[in-house]
Amino acid sequence: MQQDAETWLQWAGTRDEKPSTARRPLFYPAWEHLPHEDKLPHADIITERLDTLCQLLSWRDSESEPTSLAPVVVTSIQALMQRTLAPEVLTASMKSIRVGDQMDPLDLVEWLEEQAYEPEAKVTQKGEISLRGGILDVFVMTHPWPTRIEFFGDEITSIRSLDPNTQKSRETMEHLTFSPGGELGLLKKAVEANRDSMAFASLFNFLPTGTCLVWCDPGSIQESAEDYLIEVPEEDPYYLDWDQVLQKALGTSFDNHSLEPTSPLPGDPHALGFSEEKGWSLFDPQMESMSHYRPMGTIRPEMHVMEAQRKNFMEQMHRWLRQGFTVVVVCHHEAEAHRFSEIWAEHRLDEDGSSQPQVLIGTLREGMIAEALQWVVVTDAEIFGRYKIQRPRRLKSAHAVATRSIMQVDFSDLEEGDYVVHLQHGIGRFQGLRRLPAMASKPGQETSEQGAEYLVIEYASKGWSESPPKLYVPVSEAHLVSKYIGGGKSRPPLNTLGSKRWQTTKNQAEKAVRDLAGDLLKIQAMRDAESGFAFETDGAWQREFESAFPHEETQDQWDAIDATKKDMERPKAMDRLVCGDVGFGKTEVAIRAAFKAVMGGRQVAVLVPTTVLAQQHYNTFADRMAPYPIRVEWLSRFQKPSQAKAVIQQLATGSVDIVIGTHKLIQKSVAFKNLGLVIIDEEQRFGVAQKESFKQMRKLVDVLTLSATPIPRTLHLALMGARDMSTIETPPQDRLPVETIVIPFDEEVIQNALRRELQRQGQVYFLHNRVSTIEAVA
Repeated sequence: MQQDAETWLQWAGTRDEKPSTARRPLFYPAWEHLPHEDKLPHADIITERLDTLCQLLSWRDSESEPTSLAPVVVTSIQALMQRTLAPEVLTASMKSIRVGDQMDPLDLVEWLEEQAYEPEAKVTQKGEISLRGGILDVFVMTHPWPTRIEFFGDEITSIRSLDPNTQKSRETMEHLTFSPGGELGLLKKAVEANRDSMAFASLFNFLPTGTCLVWCDPGSIQESAEDYLIEVPEEDPYYLDWDQVLQKALGTSFDNHSLEPTSPLPGDPHALGFSEEKGWSLFDPQMESMSHYRPMGTIRPEMHVMEAQRKNFMEQMHRWLRQGFTVVVVCHHEAEAHRFSEIWAEHRLDEDGSSQPQVLIGTLREGMIAEALQWVVVTDAEIFGRYKIQRPRRLKSAHAVATRSIMQVDFSDLEEGDYVVHLQHGIGRFQGLRRLPAMASKPGQETSEQGAEYLVIEYASKGWSESPPKLYVPVSEAHLVSKYIGGGKSRPPLNTLGSKRWQTTKNQAEKAVRDLAGDLLKIQAMRDAESGFAFETDGAWQREFESAFPHEETQDQWDAIDATKKDMERPKAMDRLVCGDVGFGKTEVAIRAAFKAVMGGRQVAVLVPTTVLAQQHYNTFADRMAPYPIRVEWLSRFQKPSQAKAVIQQLATGSVDIVIGTHKLIQKSVAFKNLGLVIIDEEQRFGVAQKESFKQMRKLVDVLTLSATPIPRTLHLALMGARDMSTIETPPQDRLPVETIVIPFDEEVIQNALRRELQRQGQVYFLHNRVSTIEAVA
């Protein structure tokens, strides 16, 4: 819904020659939980609601400025029916501070608690505060990062944004504006104090006189409103009913417009009130899209079919030009624009050069047609068949940015509570530095002489009734202590001083190192002795291919992709391990590496442990490579012998660029003409014999290993630096955590859950554990 409004505004901004980014739509979402339920809405939803309301107040206060552009608000009928804080209450719940201001930190904390902020020992979530002496940490709901405020007495000396993971400062700020720490909390206080008539409002109260309301398919809106009210208890003070919504909307203060699904796009965007004086919309406008002319859909066509569809689409564009239409082609970057020009020239539709579409560089989700204006906008997605997957914007969580591997933290930066390893005594817990008197006969004895500093390490006690013993390590022996590095986030068990368990662990590790050393030296010597193939830097097709990725890459993904491509461009064989959870984007790293290898004239082998995974990877690789002259095949036991034999022959002749398969790929009967890259997915699931074959592959070609749970030996090689490693620990921006609720079977709860999911046009997967009664339940 919000992307449709952005698309319309970008088009309107192009016609008016105004920057489209000057008027970015605001999003006002609905609570996903009802107020009478035990769960609070997600913090990101409250953040966007409050942020939109605060921006509306700010714009309304500065409405007299001539350069101020009226914002556009996109919402749903459910959000419009939900009451919120009145503008006066919201204004009273906001406060601004600056460096140098005088105020008692205790008074500030008391005020923040009144605004629904929760005191915590450590700030990690939005709406939390933590006061320690003269330092106040607060996570403002409308800010992406926590903030640290330092006091000297009653004077604010500094304001800095804070990393919630490391608790370190990020950047200095001159001022800070507090928003309410919650929405429902303040509303419930108003209900308890019987002040609902003064404290309650709706989004309508934040819109000035003359606001243009654009209703998209009013019939469906009313139906959704009535279905939504079924879930709301009678006389619920937090909601407006449909009649109340109409009464507010159809009053004299607003200018209403109705758009049915079949309504054509208005000839003039300003006809709907989108002007500097009236720039408001509560519902996304409909427009006539390019759906009837798109050459490709979501199903991957064969190459000849795709080319035929593209030619027909080009001919349609030429017909528009002959009919006097203005045709504008919007490309993401110069490479796309250059490729479109080449394709247009190849079809020779305008040999005299009299009719040419206009090519612009920009970002547009999809094209549109305005028949009355004879205006057509086409995007590179319609031409090349790659449609970006866009979802409603969410504020980037600080946790998504701050969630980084512990292996990327400076190991020398020890803090109290960190796990450390002493070379002789094993794993302990670091308790900080302590100065002991120089003449003390035992720790804790006081003397008047200046002593030395010691690292204090706590170990496990021998019995439950004993206090944990502490080891005092002189700073001069600090080289014996290192920070504990372990896979996963589980806490390691502490060793006991004087026990044999640590020595046994050391002996096992030393034996594993000796076993590994021989193989490692042989492989590494072979790789160093022979020069690998150095791929060229990224070309236009590589950039075009990567820009077609239908999702937004995370920073961890970018780091892994960049490191992999740099390895491939070196004259040494690559051996890189990419670790990341399922769904975090490891496959995209492999796809881009495979494309780069094929563009360099080399073949790619993708090894997977199961036939099901081989089929999935084949579909993914084939879909992404479809617009390019790249042939993708696969090998597994599901294929007929004749099919497998044909693929093997084509690998030997070089007619297959990318092959995906199981252990069949490492059989002696499979030969490649020019293998350049081996991608191994989930190496830990292969057997010992297959791993021996992998070692032979690593001697000659680049190897990229993907794994969510690497085996200890593979992880050990990466941690010690013998293999390069990239970690992807940041989930995709739109990926939400799974919420699991365990309750006794209740038909009413299930019915409400199903109805709510279907109302939001979602999908339901109902798992029943009895085949004999599954029809009765259905």
